[in-house]
Amino acid sequence: MGIIDKLNKDFESRVRLGIMSILMVNEWVDFTEMKNLLNITDGNLASHSSALEKSEYIEVKKEFVDKKPKTSYQVTPRGRAAFKEHLSYLEKLMKS
Repeated sequence: MGIIDKLNKDFESRVRLGIMSILMVNEWVDFTEMKNLLNITDGNLASHSSALEKSEYIEVKKEFVDKKPKTSYQVTPRGRAAFKEHLSYLEKLMKS
């Protein structure tokens, strides 16, 4: 099995790579901020964050603030470990 085969398919999308990169350096990021940072649509963010949540790489918190719905994201310990491993394999691939 080559290094490229060890890359995590859950992080192949540029949007998922972006979500994880942002969450690795921030405690919680809300939906609007994430959408603006990545310059993507509501639906795009919703579908990719849902996939990452299903894999237990991120936690999604939904709450009401001043009677308005607010969705926020945080990386999980499992997500942090998986993303670090993915980046490590990317680095090895670039050096090979």
